[in-house]
Amino acid sequence: MRNVRTDLALEARELAGGEILGVASNMETILGHRVHRVEVLDKTGSMAIGKPIGNYITIELSGIAKREDDVFSRAIRTLSDELARIMPEGGGDILVVGLGNRGITPDAVGDAVVSKVMVTRHLVEKLPEYFASFRPVSAIVPGVLGMTGVESKEIIAGVAEKIKPSCIIVVDALASRKISRLCNTIQITDTGITPGSGVGNSRATINRETMGVPVIAVGVPTVVDISSIILDIEEECGISLPESITEEYGQKLMVTPKEIDVNVEDVAKIIGYAINLSLHPKVSIEDMDMFLS
Repeated sequence: MRNVRTDLALEARELAGGEILGVASNMETILGHRVHRVEVLDKTGSMAIGKPIGNYITIELSGIAKREDDVFSRAIRTLSDELARIMPEGGGDILVVGLGNRGITPDAVGDAVVSKVMVTRHLVEKLPEYFASFRPVSAIVPGVLGMTGVESKEIIAGVAEKIKPSCIIVVDALASRKISRLCNTIQITDTGITPGSGVGNSRATINRETMGVPVIAVGVPTVVDISSIILDIEEECGISLPESITEEYGQKLMVTPKEIDVNVEDVAKIIGYAINLSLHPKVSIEDMDMFLS
């Protein structure tokens, strides 16, 4: 079978097919968006779909491209509720981390999201008379190893040691095996993340074991490889091509939508504002616009 890249647990579950021991899944529609939940229950399920034990929620952003009425606020509220569902109970500082390379648009999701996050830690500390009701939130964009010479994991661990957050939220771009899911889905998981794994450039894993606190990973698929595109065409047309056709280029070429700059801006606003809403439930979208202006 052709090697297919995907960071989405939903797709790994689909590729495995049928009933899978150690994996539970369901789907429901919330505020017009389909929400898929996959839970890897044990080592058997983890080996079957190649994902760590934990919870994976994938939200389909239907209507975003067409700018349907109220679609952004519905998407923000849906994602916010799902984030709150897997967020550790209790208060405490939150550290938001935007992974990726801001110089490469498909890899700039993390950086773009951080620009939409309400950073409040300094305000809570310095102006408690105005911001005491806000949760302390910090945000960093550690960059990539090739530009900094330092692993993202090392930077995050250093900052976390200093501010001692109760939870770390990591945002990154992902790879999908279906063109239709590019920039149209958001995955959140409580298992952490291995940066670059979707494009064959895996870095050090960022999770509870390596950070010492819960890590929630939020990701958006922005790229798909040639092998996956050919597999899509085969499925659509009911044909089967020799694997040799993609052996040379299938793992070297990654494809992204031509509207990727607009797509990244759209999903960044949804994710950033959803993070804000999950941490500050009484703040409205209009308040966020003013805070970030």
